[in-house]
Amino acid sequence: MTTHQQFMQEAVRLAEANLRRGGRPFGAVLAIGGEAVVTGVNDIVHSHDPTTHAEMEALRAASRKLGRPDLPGAVAYASGHPCPMCLAALTMAGVEAVYYAFDNADAAPYGLSSEAAYQALRLSLTPPPLPLTRVPVDISAAQLYGPRKSGV
Repeated sequence: MTTHQQFMQEAVRLAEANLRRGGRPFGAVLAIGGEAVVTGVNDIVHSHDPTTHAEMEALRAASRKLGRPDLPGAVAYASGHPCPMCLAALTMAGVEAVYYAFDNADAAPYGLSSEAAYQALRLSLTPPPLPLTRVPVDISAAQLYGPRKSGV
């Protein structure tokens, strides 16, 4: 198993644990120099704050831990494809690459896609602002995201 796969498995494990505690199924790991620095989970349900996405929480934790807002050389591992807000924050922090397990097409049947936000903001991912790479994991979107939403 590669380092990318290990960090991605951890992001998915965090997402699963967050779902079990009543949160949304999203987790993130932020690594620098091949070492995990911090993790984050989506905390919208508990915080009632729409900005507490897993990637945002990882960025906040890393900035506090390292004492700086710029994170050059950092790599993000997210269970789901980053939304526009997260992708912008990752780019602004100097993160060099993002790896994710499930894309918006995977998340759409469960009402968890950020595609509508990209469309509303008229944003295109061609070309992406930083490398976005999908990493396979050992569970399916259905196993992580749960039952399909009706009408989606």
